Amino acid sequence: MRTPDAVGKTGRSPLLWVPTGYFTMALAYTMLTSVTAIIFKNLGMDNGRAAAYSSMLILAYTIKPLFAPIVEMYRTKKFFVLLTQVMVGVGFAIVGLAMGLPDWMWIMLGMFWIMSFIGATQDIASDGVYVTSLDTRAQSLYCGVQSLSWNIGPIVGSGLMVYLSGRLHADVFHHDPHAFGPDWMDAWRVIFFLVAGIIIVMSLWHARVMPEGARAENTPTTVKAAGSILWDSFVTFFQKRDVWKMIAFALLFRASIGLLDKIGPFFMVDAAAKGGLGLSNEQLGIVYGTYGLVAVLVGSLLGGVFVAKRGLKRVLLILCCAVNIPNLTFLVLSIALPSNMLAITAGVVVEKFFYGFGAVGYMIYLMQQLAPGKYATTHYAFGTGLMGLCNMVTGMVSGHLQEMMGYTVYFGFVLLVTIPALAATWFAPFHHSDGNPASDKADRILEDPTHETAVHTSAASDSRAA
Repeated sequence: MRTPDAVGKTGRSPLLWVPTGYFTMALAYTMLTSVTAIIFKNLGMDNGRAAAYSSMLILAYTIKPLFAPIVEMYRTKKFFVLLTQVMVGVGFAIVGLAMGLPDWMWIMLGMFWIMSFIGATQDIASDGVYVTSLDTRAQSLYCGVQSLSWNIGPIVGSGLMVYLSGRLHADVFHHDPHAFGPDWMDAWRVIFFLVAGIIIVMSLWHARVMPEGARAENTPTTVKAAGSILWDSFVTFFQKRDVWKMIAFALLFRASIGLLDKIGPFFMVDAAAKGGLGLSNEQLGIVYGTYGLVAVLVGSLLGGVFVAKRGLKRVLLILCCAVNIPNLTFLVLSIALPSNMLAITAGVVVEKFFYGFGAVGYMIYLMQQLAPGKYATTHYAFGTGLMGLCNMVTGMVSGHLQEMMGYTVYFGFVLLVTIPALAATWFAPFHHSDGNPASDKADRILEDPTHETAVHTSAASDSRAA
């Protein structure tokens, strides 16, 4: 069903709201689940607590399929987009105002926890507007715009905002850029106000240009009905053939990345005496948050082309190697401890490029092999939830493990995690087409050793051609 507000009936171009909608979603997500690790580190937390507290904020995004049906039941999707964007913006402003109050750290942690659930709801509603306001052709047409806009969010959050925090801390408030502690409150307070302003301005813009979004077909009308559908989707998910092999793949393919996600930036900013590279926030924002994320984007685009040409089944193990083996660059950096920014940047860019190149295979596998069935959208969400669970668990333990081992031994341990990832990828089942005709034909011949199916298929094709 399409509402009267759907694009094409209002005459509003999706370019007015798709880029800003997904940028705003990504900015909130990045600030809450990634930048918070550096914030906690700057404010004086040890690596164990900083990584654990930041990783806990991923929980809401991991379990959002559980409360997505509730968002479908009430009001419009646009209403929830606007409401959640205003609430997230106000939340960042409250955190900025609370800094310096008694027990301000606990207030900040509590606010971030609440905001993560609000941000996850924003994701659900924004995706809903996109899916129900655009027809299939328009969804495909603007998919690239959607992806690019989302990737700008991390560049602004992990790149620009971290860079600005360093400049403010050193040049405006005249604090030591390499000393961690409460002095960093001044800089991050300004950043929180800035992010709050951006998100609230985006909500005002979306109030003018975003369509309402339509209700999906068969939307439940009661909480009981929503719970029944959710339960049935769980049951059918675990009835899938070789589901445990697919779950193992979903949990292990990116495990090494989860172990590096928080520790990589910590390694960059920690002093050489602690085994780190001693970068400032400005340098971290440029190297890790800008060049590194651009490398991820380029790698993802090339990885998508590679999979499209070869077929996922033929290249999945190669993609797993691309994600995991370049983590060796961190081990090399931790041994050499270079001070040359070009060498550090090159190491980060190499690791991020190959991560982007390989990670595209993970998402395509979820779409092509894990999701198909009665509840394709929900089962795909379960797959991305497993990815979030992996990131959360590995992130929570990463800081404590690094403090126990030191950076060099820890990065060696991360490389060992590649072994179970490769094993899970090797045994990952393919029960559906991977979109490559050559692979599909080979699969039919392998499944029928007598080649009778292939012969009959060929004969049938010849008869139709005749």
